[in-house]
Amino acid sequence: MPHNLAVVRRPGPRLADGLVTHLEKSDVSYEKALEQWQGYVDALAAAGWDIALMPPADDCPDAVFVEDVLIVHDDLAVVTSPGAPERRPEIEGVAEFAESLGLQVGRIELPGTLDGGDVLRVITPELTTMYVGSTARTNGRGIDQLAKLMRPKGVRVQMVPVERALHLKSAVTALPDGTVIGWDPVVDDKDAFPRYEGMPEEGGAHVIRIGEDHLLMAASAPRTAALLRERGYTVTAVDISEFEKLEGCVTCLSVRIR
Repeated sequence: MPHNLAVVRRPGPRLADGLVTHLEKSDVSYEKALEQWQGYVDALAAAGWDIALMPPADDCPDAVFVEDVLIVHDDLAVVTSPGAPERRPEIEGVAEFAESLGLQVGRIELPGTLDGGDVLRVITPELTTMYVGSTARTNGRGIDQLAKLMRPKGVRVQMVPVERALHLKSAVTALPDGTVIGWDPVVDDKDAFPRYEGMPEEGGAHVIRIGEDHLLMAASAPRTAALLRERGYTVTAVDISEFEKLEGCVTCLSVRIR
């Protein structure tokens, strides 16, 4: 099984046609997005991650948001069933790609729908929990299928209501110590998490752990970055402004396999 591997997918030329739900549509520069994507990939590589390029899906505007089609826990890769019909072609070839990495493959099948952006994995010494957002993109049948796949792995799956954001991880992510952090205006149920803390900026709700106490986050949240550095974290900030216009964040641009 691969370790410290970051799966990414290069943005396609139709990126600007990507779906938006909670934002006004705005102009997206493909050239700038390519530069920002490369900067994101370079930051992962600099932190010691090997990069695995998923085959491109250039006809799919949102395919760069690779997290939505692939969830990985231990040696199990779950190919999702995207909730937006326009995004379902993105899963073509994903199972074969996961198998090429030496992973076992499970699938979410229609009428179940599930986007990987709705799945927040929180690991503590006692328990691994997958919080799964119930959203316009992820339904109960999809959540039930994920729970069945994860049961043999000892992973608890817990549904969380999400109405104010596109995905659960548009609203919350988790620090290495298990604290769930979010941007209060879009968090529907703070009490769903044993430990929750609001961050001062929308972009501050989105972090990924790229080292023991090393976080990657968007440059759009400098106050949050300063707060986290004061707590002893190393923080690398990357500019992903073109992807933020499409409701993207640092979590959805890669799948990290530890």
